Amino acid sequence: MASSSGNSSGSTQIQSPGSGEDSQVVVVVADQRKRKRMLSNRESARRSRMRKQKHLNDLMEQLAQLRKENNHVLTSISVTTQHFLNVEAENSVLRAQMGELSQRLQSLNDILGYMNANAGGFVETEDFYGTVSDVFMNNSWNSMYLNQPIMASAAEMFQ
Repeated sequence: MASSSGNSSGSTQIQSPGSGEDSQVVVVVADQRKRKRMLSNRESARRSRMRKQKHLNDLMEQLAQLRKENNHVLTSISVTTQHFLNVEAENSVLRAQMGELSQRLQSLNDILGYMNANAGGFVETEDFYGTVSDVFMNNSWNSMYLNQPIMASAAEMFQ
């Protein structure tokens, strides 16, 4: 039933000598098939365009969401960086204060050492904070100094 004449329309030709109506029917059927195929192709192309448009819309929504998340992350990084800089500045101030307090403590330990040397006792400074030895505490000459506040001016402390 298929034609071997190379007809690209896919129509079938009926081999009947002198039948003009049959050939017209074949042409009409072929035209109907061609139109049906064209409509089918158009509908398929329309569905394909709709799928592409939907995919594009989905990608645009995803892009907007990712940009929103990116802005949120950048804001969070900015806040965290500012917090870090504030903590770093506070840490620097605290380190400076610790250095100053360490110097004051050392000065006070020096004053105690001087007082003990004049009163017959002594002070051992074994660690960072300085430890007072038992000899100083048990010396009766030093007992009057244990409950007395140490009075010194700032100028005397740093000499």
